[in-house]
Amino acid sequence: MARLAGKVAIVTGGASGIGAATVRRFVEEGARVIVADINDEAGQALADELGPACRFVHCDHTDRADNEAVVGHAIEEWGGLDILHNNAGTPFSGPFESVDDATLARVVDVNMAGPFRLTQAALPALRERAHANPSGAVVLFTASLQAIMARPNFTPYTTVKHGIIGLVRGLALELAPVNIRVNAICPAATDTPMLKGFLPGMAENWEDAKERFRGTIPLGRMAEPEDTANAALFLASDEARMITGIALPVDGGTTAG
Repeated sequence: MARLAGKVAIVTGGASGIGAATVRRFVEEGARVIVADINDEAGQALADELGPACRFVHCDHTDRADNEAVVGHAIEEWGGLDILHNNAGTPFSGPFESVDDATLARVVDVNMAGPFRLTQAALPALRERAHANPSGAVVLFTASLQAIMARPNFTPYTTVKHGIIGLVRGLALELAPVNIRVNAICPAATDTPMLKGFLPGMAENWEDAKERFRGTIPLGRMAEPEDTANAALFLASDEARMITGIALPVDGGTTAG
């Protein structure tokens, strides 16, 4: 079943982790996908692996010129854009008092301002496709479980991820009249290289740390990148054509209590 047949997508942070898993699922389901990332080597390797339905474009989503270029590439290469998945982000952990201006600016810029800027750049192309397709176009954000709850020592990250949910809700209402759906996915701690950036003190006993994580999750297992990728696939597909403005937890029951 080609659930994204004929669709064109951009996935930021698409060279590794959740982004790479999402790129693979989208291609498997018939989409043509641009891997937008600052990691040129990994991004090009993934595009080479997946073949003609995948392209790599260097993109720092905090840079407006890069954003215009990646959207332009989708239009030039494949005629338009149906799905924008704002997935790229950067971790933070540490006490609130330790946050200097440079760190705060980076956390805000990469996790919220960058997705904001790229969405602005993509909207004209998304509007055009939404007008032509009765099921509309799609904007997705990878938020975090920290977007709908909070834990100590992640405050800057939690702040901007809560902001992403505000962005999703506002945009969902603003863009509903033009047939563009906007949703967020909120994964729990996921077994990717980025996870060590949240817990640098645990890197030396990583397997023990992951085991402790599993013990806090009702389903008793850590999230894998494919879990979020599958949620993204559903929300990007026409099957979700009546779903907009939500923050979907992918958390093994963590928020159920």
